Amino acid sequence: MSRLFWIRTGLVSLMPRSLAFNIIKRLTIRKFPAVQWINTEDVARWLEDSEEPQPVFLDARTEAEYAVSHLKQAQRIEPNHLEQAVLPSKDMPIIVYCSVGYRSARIAQQLEQAGFSRVYNLEGSLFKWANEERPVFKNDHPTLLVHPYNQLWGKLLQPKYRAKVNENQKRVSA
Repeated sequence: MSRLFWIRTGLVSLMPRSLAFNIIKRLTIRKFPAVQWINTEDVARWLEDSEEPQPVFLDARTEAEYAVSHLKQAQRIEPNHLEQAVLPSKDMPIIVYCSVGYRSARIAQQLEQAGFSRVYNLEGSLFKWANEERPVFKNDHPTLLVHPYNQLWGKLLQPKYRAKVNENQKRVSA
């Protein structure tokens, strides 16, 4: 069976999370082969290093997802209207993330094509970050909850991090 079969049927949510994230990353790399990736451990170390220029974080999720939680330093961008985003200089390091890494890879590719030289897609994105018990924020205050994107993808979040969202909040753009 192909990896795409596992994704389309939702069986990826029944796999161990690490395997599911690996499959998602491989499929995303196929679609966006030029995108540079950065893992959560390297980002955490980078944030602790006061001598390194700190990256700009771009959250490529919907308003509803961002409202539940996000990385402390992140600014939300509208994935379908990147041209309207307030972006840093083209040589500033940028880390883009979403829920699992696909939407952010698309944005990272667009930024690279626009001439940004230091763009990275966060491996496993916010779901992996939260599952590793790394800090997420809502209104500048720490929180544990993360928007699950939808019922299927939310299974990639540990249950204690899955926010309960009403039907109006479940509609997200791909």
